[in-house]
Amino acid sequence: MARRPDATSPPKLLLRHRDAAPGAGTVYAVHPGALPVGLWTGLSGALPPETGFAVLDLGAVPEYGEAALAPESSRLTIDHLIGLLTTAYRADRDRTGADDAGTVLVGWSFGGVLAHGLTERLEPRERPLSVVLLDSIAPTDAYQHTEGDEIDPSLVLRWFAMFLGARRGAEVRPSPVPDGADAEAALTVLLADAIGAGALPPGTPLSGVRKLFEAYTAGLLRNNRLTAPYRPAPATVPLVQIKAGDSLIPTDPTLGWEELAGRGISAHSAPGDHYTMLIRPDASQAIAGLVPPLRPAHLVSTRRPSP
Repeated sequence: MARRPDATSPPKLLLRHRDAAPGAGTVYAVHPGALPVGLWTGLSGALPPETGFAVLDLGAVPEYGEAALAPESSRLTIDHLIGLLTTAYRADRDRTGADDAGTVLVGWSFGGVLAHGLTERLEPRERPLSVVLLDSIAPTDAYQHTEGDEIDPSLVLRWFAMFLGARRGAEVRPSPVPDGADAEAALTVLLADAIGAGALPPGTPLSGVRKLFEAYTAGLLRNNRLTAPYRPAPATVPLVQIKAGDSLIPTDPTLGWEELAGRGISAHSAPGDHYTMLIRPDASQAIAGLVPPLRPAHLVSTRRPSP
C-alpha cells in the first residue's frame, strides 16, 4: 500500500522541465500562481537546449492559497515562503551538482519579490548570477499599501481585464468608467467589453464576472498584506527587469527595483501585457534572449547567437 505523505512534510515545490547538460547552468523560475504553471514551457523551450530549467511553484503551498481565501486566519509571511523556496532550491542544486555551473533566478510578478528574497537568503557561493524580474513590482515603500489603503480601482480594473483576456485568449480593453461609478457599474461595463472582445460568450451573467473579480482581488490583497511588513535587503547580484509592453505600471522603467539594485539593474521590455508575456512565443523568445547565458564554455566559443 502506498504511504500517505506526512501532513507536516514540506510541499514539493519544484517542477523539473529538464536537467542541464554537463557544465551548463540552470534557470529557476518562481511562479506565484494566477496563471497555470504549465505556461513556463514557452520560456523553457526558448532557452538553449543545454540549459536546465525548473519552476518553483507557489501553487504547491497550501497556506499560500488559504491566505487569499481566509485572510483573517492566515499567519503566512514572506519569510516563510522564502524558507520553503530556499529548501527546494538547495535540494535541487545538491541533486544536480549545480555548484559546478551557474544559475539564474527568474521571477514573474510577485514571484520576482520572492526570487530576490531567496537570493539574499542564500550563502554567497549558492547565489544565482542574476535575478531576472518579469514585470515585477518592487516591495518598496512607493508601491506598498497598508490595510486601510486602496489600490486605484481603475488600475485594478485594467489589470483584471488583462488577466481575463489572457485566461480566455482574447485582448480585453476596458472602456472608461464614469467618475463616481461603483464596482458593480464598473464590472457591468467590463462585462460588455469582454463579450465584445470574444473573451466571454454572450449572456454571461454579471455574477460570474463578479466572482472572478473577487478571487482576483483576493490574490492581490494577499500579496499586498505579505509585502506590507517586509523589508528586503539590497540585491547582491545584478538585476534584470523585463517589463511587458503593456505593463502593470507603464511609467516606471524598473517598477521600483532601482532602489534595491545594489549591484546594478538593466531595464528591458518584451511583447504582450503582464499576463500574456508568459503566453506569447515572441515574448518567450525576447525574455530568453535577455537571460544571462549559462552555456558550457566549449559551446559558447563555437556557437553564434541567432540573428
